[in-house]
Amino acid sequence: MPNTKMRRLMWGTLVLVVLVLAVVFNVPTLVDRRMNTVIHPAPYAAGAQATTLHQGLFVADLHDDALLWNRDLLQRYDRGHSDLPRLLDGHMALQVFATVTKTPKNMNYERNSADTDNITMLAMAQRWPVATWTSLLARALYQSDKLQQAVQDSGGRLALVKSQQDMAAFVKAWTADHQRVAAVLATEGLHPLEGKLENVDRLYDAGFRVAGLTHFFDNEVGGSAHGMKKGGLTPFGRQVVARLEAKEMLIDLAHASKPLIDDVLAVAKRPVLVSHTGVAGTCPGPRNLTDDHLKRIAATGGVIGIGYWDGAVCDPAVPSIVRAIRYAVDRVGVAHVALGSDFNGATRTPFDVTGLAQLTEGLQKVGFSADDIRAIMGGNVQRLLLHSLPAV
Repeated sequence: MPNTKMRRLMWGTLVLVVLVLAVVFNVPTLVDRRMNTVIHPAPYAAGAQATTLHQGLFVADLHDDALLWNRDLLQRYDRGHSDLPRLLDGHMALQVFATVTKTPKNMNYERNSADTDNITMLAMAQRWPVATWTSLLARALYQSDKLQQAVQDSGGRLALVKSQQDMAAFVKAWTADHQRVAAVLATEGLHPLEGKLENVDRLYDAGFRVAGLTHFFDNEVGGSAHGMKKGGLTPFGRQVVARLEAKEMLIDLAHASKPLIDDVLAVAKRPVLVSHTGVAGTCPGPRNLTDDHLKRIAATGGVIGIGYWDGAVCDPAVPSIVRAIRYAVDRVGVAHVALGSDFNGATRTPFDVTGLAQLTEGLQKVGFSADDIRAIMGGNVQRLLLHSLPAV
């Protein structure tokens, strides 16, 4: 009898272990599949004229969170919004990849505390290094390593751009062969600094060239549009902005509170961008830009990336994205408007990256010229990076 009980206990334990492992290995994929969706699945149709134009465009997008998820960038997936094969299918030339390091539980657009964190459990479930379980800086650096490993393994199809020199070399290579994508590394919020100014240098050395100041909660740098206090730059934040500009890293005001935007614009000496946003004139919301902020950001020489999801354009559909782009162009000129999809950012979008020709067609339908479309779809981002990244 004792042997029978022991065998039952061993089998019960084994079944429990198998169930736990099944959860650990499968839940991140299920979460990814549930949170990163499209309204209309591929394939996507566009007219012949739009398709022909799109195939020759240097398409650039300012925000993609693919590095957060348990995927290999080089493999094609049937979930999420992008990977290298689909980026190439969509004729994407340059993608800014952001690192997400902390999000609050019960995350919402109105008011979030910094006291909770969803990413800890995700990091554990996706078997990230133990250091990432407790360190936000380690999470940013790990995602940087993921991108750089993908670049190394891509056979030249994915290139990391860190300087004007890198960017010029990539544009030359892309002109000869469109089957390649440039990657620029960004951080979504500067909480990975962990309150230490010297960690700006750590991020720079790891390849980061775009720095979002805040995400869904207030941090040591300043206020979030979704935070508790929604304040401006802190004294530490002023030091950080000065260091970022000295390092020639681009400051990203996506998710910034209105006072934080005001404070940064008052001191910025270089172009400022907003990687993924909407405009209040077509879709009111806590993080969507007012006409005044649109104009002041453009006045720095910066660009504004229009997003595709409901919080940015209210109705996540091609006509709504085009309407927001049209509105922004009418306020600040075509040279300052770009794409900021927020692909893979726990968003529901009209299409995945292979459907971008639909957006080209949408811009054609409202009367944008071919030159205007080239600028909006990527030319403006190309110009910004060629002039504002570190020289070498």
